[in-house]
Amino acid sequence: MKWRHRAWPAAPLALALLAATGCDSTPGARPEPTAKPSTSVARVCAKPSPGPAKAPAGAVTVDPAVPGDLAAKTRSSPPHTTFWLRPGRHRLEPDRYAQVIPKEGNIYLGAPGAVLDGRGTNQYAFGGTARDVGIRHLTVQGFVAPHDEGVVNHDSADGWVIEHATIQNNSGAGLMAGAGQQVRASCLRDNGQYGMNAYKGGGALRGLVVEGNEIVGNNKDDWERKRSGCGCTGGVKFWAVDGADIRGNWVHDNRGPGLWADTNNNDFLIEDNLIEANDGAALIYETSYNAVVRKNTIRRNNWVEGRKYAERGDTFPFATIYLSESGGEPRLRARTDKIKIYRNVLENNWSGITLWENADRFCNSPANTSSGDCTLLVKNTDRCAQPAIATAPLYADCRWKTQRVDIHDNRFTLDKSVVGCTAKCDRMAVLANYGSYPDWSPYQGERVAEAITTEQDNRWHDNVYIGTWKFVAHDPSRILDPGQWQGTPYRQDEGSTFRARNGG
Repeated sequence: MKWRHRAWPAAPLALALLAATGCDSTPGARPEPTAKPSTSVARVCAKPSPGPAKAPAGAVTVDPAVPGDLAAKTRSSPPHTTFWLRPGRHRLEPDRYAQVIPKEGNIYLGAPGAVLDGRGTNQYAFGGTARDVGIRHLTVQGFVAPHDEGVVNHDSADGWVIEHATIQNNSGAGLMAGAGQQVRASCLRDNGQYGMNAYKGGGALRGLVVEGNEIVGNNKDDWERKRSGCGCTGGVKFWAVDGADIRGNWVHDNRGPGLWADTNNNDFLIEDNLIEANDGAALIYETSYNAVVRKNTIRRNNWVEGRKYAERGDTFPFATIYLSESGGEPRLRARTDKIKIYRNVLENNWSGITLWENADRFCNSPANTSSGDCTLLVKNTDRCAQPAIATAPLYADCRWKTQRVDIHDNRFTLDKSVVGCTAKCDRMAVLANYGSYPDWSPYQGERVAEAITTEQDNRWHDNVYIGTWKFVAHDPSRILDPGQWQGTPYRQDEGSTFRARNGG
C-alpha cells in the first residue's frame, strides 16, 4: 500500500442500510462503552434486487441471442430511450473496443438473470459522454479494462445513476464516475483494481453519492504487488472529488484499503458505513480537505498490511484511519471547515487513527508523489519556489497540512488476542518526519513535526478506550502511555476514559 511516509531510515429504492452502531443520536453524546455495533447490513451481492420480469411500456427489448444487439439498438434509438435486456447472457461484438455508447437520458434495465458479459475480450461496457444515463438491475462482468480505466461509464460522463446493479469480475475498475453520479444499492465485487475509480480528467468531480452498496473483494489482481508503491488499489479510490456522500455501504474484504481519497478531495461526508476486514486501512484521506466521518462501524481492518510492516521492523504507526497531509481549510467551501471524526465504533483493527504530515511533501518538491499537483490554494505550482515559498502566504499555502482535525466521542476497542499481535497494533498517532529534502525546502528540521503536534489544532477528546493503547506524538520514537498523552505538552484526550480488558 502506498502510505507515502518513506522519509523514515435518483429513483426510489428499498435500501436496507446499516442499523444503529451502538451510538445514540444525541449530538455530542458519548458512546456507551458496553454497547456492541450491529452486524445488520445490506447484503446486496447475496440478495440482488430483481429487475422487471416484463418489458416496461415503450421500452426497446434487447435479445441476448443476437451478439451486439444492445449496442446496435442504442445507436438506432433516440435519446431518452429505455432498453430492457431479456434474461440471459448478452454479448457485444468480438472486438476489444466494442462497447455501448448511450445517448442522453437512456435507461438500461436488466430482467432477472440479465448479464452483459465481456467474455475477457471487450475492454469497456458503457462509454461516451452522454449525460444522465441510468443502469439498473443489470450484471456487468468479464470486461478487461486497462489499469486505471473502468468498465461502466468509462469516460466519466456526468449525471449517471447506477442502481441495483452487479458489477463484478472485471479487470481495472468496475466503475468510473462523473459529476453528479449516484451509485446506489449495487454490488461492486471482485474487480481487478477498484470497485470504483472516481476520477474525471480536467478538473474537480463535483457531487458524488455512493449509498447502500456492497463493495467487496476488489483489487483482485493485487496491483501493489505488480507495481510496488503505485497507490492504485482498494474498494473505491477518489481523486479530486468536491462534495461526496458515502453513506450506508458495506465495504469489506478488499485487498488494500476500503476507501481511499487521494489528492485534492474536499467536502466528504462518510457516515453509517460498515467497513470491515479490509487488508489495509478502512479509510485513507490523503492530501485532501474538510470531511465528516461519523457513525461508522469499523472493525478488523489493516490486519494484513499492518502486520506486514510490523514484521519487517517498520516503526511507523500504520493505522486503520490514516490522515496523510489532510485537514480542515476554512477558505474552501464545504459543510465543515475541519475534519471531524466522531461517534464511530472501531473494534479490533490494527491500530486506530494516525495523523501524519510528510515535511518533505509540498508543491514543487521532488518528494511530492501527487503527480505534480499543487494544493487547492495555489493555482500555479511554479510559485512554490525560493525565495517566495519561505514567506507568507506561500509558506503555508504550498503544502497540504494536517490541521483542524477533531476526534471525539468514538469508541476504540482492542483485544490483541483477537487481532493476533503483541505490539505495534495498538497506536494512536500525530507525527511528522524530520524535514531534509530538497535542500531549498523551507520546512527542514522539526518545524513540521512541532506544528502538527502542538500548533495546528489537532485534538482527541471525550473518547472511550477499551484495551491497552499507546500513543505516538511528534515522531515514531515518542511512544506515550495515556497519562503522558493527556499531560503536558500534548494535552490530548481531555474527558476520555481508559479501561483495560483481558487480552488487551
